[in-house]
Amino acid sequence: MAEQGTTPGGKRGYAGTWPPRAVTPAGGYMPVRVNVWPAFAETLRQWVRAEAGAGRLLPWVPVAFGTGIAFYFGAGREPVLPVAAAVAILLCALAILLRRHKLFPAMVMIAALAAGFAMATWRTAYVAHGVLARPMFSVALAGFVETRDIREKTDRFVLRVVSMESPRDATKLERVRLSVRKGTAPDVGSFVELKARLMPPLGPQRPGSYDFGRDLYFQGIGASGFAMGAIGIREPPASGGFALRYAAVMQNLRDAIDARIRTTLDGDKRAIATALLTGRRDAITTPVNDAMFISGLGHVLSISGYHMAVVAGVVFFAVRALLALFPALTVGHPIKKWAAGAALFAAAFYLLLSGAEVATQRSFFMTAVVLIAVMVDRRAVTFRTLAVAALIVLVIAPEALVHPSFQMSFAATLGLVALVQIGMPRLMASPDHSATARVALWGGREIAMLVMASLVAGFATTPYAAFHFHRVTPYGLLANLAAMPVVSAVVMPAGLLGLLAMPFGFDGLFWWLMGLGIDWMIVVTQWVAALPGAVGRMAAFGTGPMILASAGLILLGLLRTPLRWSGVAMLLLATIWAVRVPQPDVLVSANGRNVAVRGGDGRLHLMHSARDAFLVREWLAADADARTATDASLGDGVSCDGSGCVTQGPGGFIALATQAEALEDDCERAALIVTAQSVPLGCAAPVIDAERLRRHGALMLRRTGGSFAIDAVKPDGIDRPWSPAVPGDTESETVLRIPGASRPAVDATPAEADVQGED
Repeated sequence: MAEQGTTPGGKRGYAGTWPPRAVTPAGGYMPVRVNVWPAFAETLRQWVRAEAGAGRLLPWVPVAFGTGIAFYFGAGREPVLPVAAAVAILLCALAILLRRHKLFPAMVMIAALAAGFAMATWRTAYVAHGVLARPMFSVALAGFVETRDIREKTDRFVLRVVSMESPRDATKLERVRLSVRKGTAPDVGSFVELKARLMPPLGPQRPGSYDFGRDLYFQGIGASGFAMGAIGIREPPASGGFALRYAAVMQNLRDAIDARIRTTLDGDKRAIATALLTGRRDAITTPVNDAMFISGLGHVLSISGYHMAVVAGVVFFAVRALLALFPALTVGHPIKKWAAGAALFAAAFYLLLSGAEVATQRSFFMTAVVLIAVMVDRRAVTFRTLAVAALIVLVIAPEALVHPSFQMSFAATLGLVALVQIGMPRLMASPDHSATARVALWGGREIAMLVMASLVAGFATTPYAAFHFHRVTPYGLLANLAAMPVVSAVVMPAGLLGLLAMPFGFDGLFWWLMGLGIDWMIVVTQWVAALPGAVGRMAAFGTGPMILASAGLILLGLLRTPLRWSGVAMLLLATIWAVRVPQPDVLVSANGRNVAVRGGDGRLHLMHSARDAFLVREWLAADADARTATDASLGDGVSCDGSGCVTQGPGGFIALATQAEALEDDCERAALIVTAQSVPLGCAAPVIDAERLRRHGALMLRRTGGSFAIDAVKPDGIDRPWSPAVPGDTESETVLRIPGASRPAVDATPAEADVQGED
């Protein structure tokens, strides 16, 4: 009720009491009934309005654009380009017409999604070329050498095909990638004739794994293989064009830099120095390369945003400091903008020197946007800067979206930009008491920012490292804190000074300094990689958890209201989902020569007629298995003879039949047969034959009740330019029934007469 009285200001009014005295029980309290939903709904609306405020739309445009690209790569068949383009243009026009309407933000997102889908469709049509479907032997090739890689054991080059002769296949290829003996790769720009054995581009090694063939397709490469015999250098029938002459000049420059480094450094130090300056990282030995990635320093080997930032930053501060020595320039001229222009030129040269791969292009665009923002007096490190850089990259190369380097780089950059805009202002605020001031004076804030930056970048890239490489780096923070200051302050600046000093012949000192820093980096990586639990293995999981984790990171990074904590919930759900994904019971390679079966010990056991070390390594990594491809325990429980192999598996024994005579007995007893032979009519056992593998590639089987559920690299209905469908008479089954699965398998173990010997 309300009672009349006088307020402290002298005004009379009514004061309310709660609860009203008339309804308050004597000697007690009135129960409080408050409906919290209207208040929460209003708060939620306020948060949404704040997130949709002025200036908040641009960072979400590349998210929608990338979503459209993701839809394109998830399609089963190639979209119709005119239709996709027309829909995108129509939706973009509609968004412009509704620019003053409250539906404008939603229409912009829909239009950006459609534009991303159409751009990816156009890009695929633009690079369209022939892709080899079957192996070809003794193919006569002639063409221009476009690129050359110096690797640890072999060399490799890309040949732009001018003429191609093969008696078996009429497929015309534009480019092929060939491996040769070390030291025998021809020079870039030369015209060569050779004979080669060609193979189709390498596809996924198991359903859901990375598609190397897709990468080669967008590079214009339709086959890979080996050069056979001598490579003849011939006079070209015509000019290779400006692009080839430019490639030859840049390759000669890289070779010259590598030769100068080689005079001072050797081994892994020389290989890493060359990788940091020219992008050629294939000569690094396997133990050091593995230690780099296990320790979390593998990102140093791939020229990315960090390298571009260091190059641009060193040049920017060096030029600005040099110009500041002249007072007349500092007073009357914008030396900061001049320094930014010099840094932009240096970053562009570094882009060209390192080969201008997609990952390096992305890094350059990000750096260029930051430097241009400095030149036009805008804030350099913002979400808008990141959004513009992402849009540029995705427009130029939509296929970059599905590449791990793009995902990891932009995830880390998103986290760091959020740290700069949210965490750094608070950390860099003026300390209120003397103890904090003394810590800040001695570099405490800088150390704290370095730790936070390493934590944020490592956290943001973890989902993608787990998805693509099946590992996490528990000690990544430790390795980065110990090594990265030396890389930033010694290795990269010494390398840049070495490049500047090369024309004058004084570069040896700088290569030596660079080698000292690389020595320290190698020591750190090997020490961290040897720590207990340093190899954080993660079993393979599908794209669902990764997409959910990506959405969580985006919400956590871009939102500003408490709604951003919904991103944490998504990350937790993605983690639970990823660790609960069931692992396969049987893996079958695309050629049917390797079969892995999960035994009673929970580990994979290998049956093979021709072991593929790379394939086995991929299978073990995806299974979070620490064994190597040569581990003898892979053959435990496997019995082989001249006709094939058998091993105990779910529902009975699994057979790999290499000879026709083994099939008759296997058909009566096996729970599953894998063979390239003709299967007898009336075979009672489920069979995976050569025809199924030819059409569907590698297979993954899981035991579900009385059957095997099958996942294929190329399911029925999938037909993409980089993985064209192989025609078949009928659709394949996605479930294989196990005979007698409902009763005890009394013949699950092969009899002694079934096995004549072991390998």
